[in-house]
Amino acid sequence: MNVLIRLIRWHFALKKTATRSHVDSSPYIPQYASPDLERIKNPHPSKMQITWVGHSTFLIQVAGVAILTDPIWSNRASPVQWAGPKRYARPGISFDDLPNIDVVLVSHTHYDHLDRTTINRLGTSPRYVLPENLAPWFAQLGIRNTTELSWWKSTQVGDVKITAVPANHWSKRNLWGTSTAGWGGYMIESSAGVIYFAGDTGYHAEYFKEIGQRFPRIDLGLIPIGAYYPEEIFGRYHVNPGEAVTVHREVGAKKSIGMHWGTFKLTQEPLAEPPILLATEAAKVGLSADEFTAMKIGETRLL
Repeated sequence: MNVLIRLIRWHFALKKTATRSHVDSSPYIPQYASPDLERIKNPHPSKMQITWVGHSTFLIQVAGVAILTDPIWSNRASPVQWAGPKRYARPGISFDDLPNIDVVLVSHTHYDHLDRTTINRLGTSPRYVLPENLAPWFAQLGIRNTTELSWWKSTQVGDVKITAVPANHWSKRNLWGTSTAGWGGYMIESSAGVIYFAGDTGYHAEYFKEIGQRFPRIDLGLIPIGAYYPEEIFGRYHVNPGEAVTVHREVGAKKSIGMHWGTFKLTQEPLAEPPILLATEAAKVGLSADEFTAMKIGETRLL
C-alpha cells in the first residue's frame, strides 16, 4: 500500500488504536544537559565531538569541520507554525550559540528533517550535502553551495570525507504530486574516527550489512529509535528500538546513540518510551550499557 494512503488511513481510522506503554502515564519531561559552550567554541583538535540538539539534529565537530545534521530549530515540524507536530523539547543549543557551521547534511525532505525556516537562518555560508534532486529546492532559497550525492558517492570538506549511504525510507513534502528527491544516510570519515548518520530508515535485510562491509571501522553510529508505532503503519520506514540494535550490530559500530525521539510526537508511542525499550533490547543481545545509549538534549560527548 502506498505510504501516503497508510498515513491517511492511520490519521482518520487507526489513530484511535490503543497506545501500549512501557512507561508510566506521567507527563513527558525531557532530560536536558546544560550545553558546554566553552567546549563547543573550542572543540578538541584531534577527537570527535558530538552534541545532541534534539530529534535528528546533531552538531558534529571533527578535524576542524563543524557539521549539522538535519537541522530544525522551529517549534513545529510542519510547513506552517500554527499546525502540525509541535516541539515537546526545546533545542539543546540556542541557534545563536552555534559555532560557524561548515557543512549541513540533509537526509531527506520530510519536515522534521528539512526545515525551511532553519535553512534560511543558516543561509548561504555552509556547504549543503544533499540527496539526489534536492538542490533545486535550495536554489529557490538563493542557496547554491550544494552538493548532491547518490548512494556510495563521496565529497571532501577539508580533512573530512562524506559518503552517502542507503536507507529504507522515502522523500515527499506534499500529499499530492510526485517527488524525485532522494534520501539516505551519511558516513563521516576523518583522522579522528568515523561517524555513521543513518537518517530516517526502516530495516532492510541487505543495506546495513553492505554498509558494514564497505566501512569496516565505524566508531559511532547515530541511529533512529523512535516514531515506529503502530508498526503496521510506520514500521516499514522507521526502525523500532530492537531493529535499531540490529542495525548497530550489522554496520559494526563500536558505539551508537539513539536519535529521532523525544522532540516531536510523530506517532503513538509515548515520547519517553524509545530509550527504555532500547536498553531492554540491547541487553537481550549482550550489549554493554554504553555500547548503544541515548543522550540528554544539549549533551556533548567527546570520542
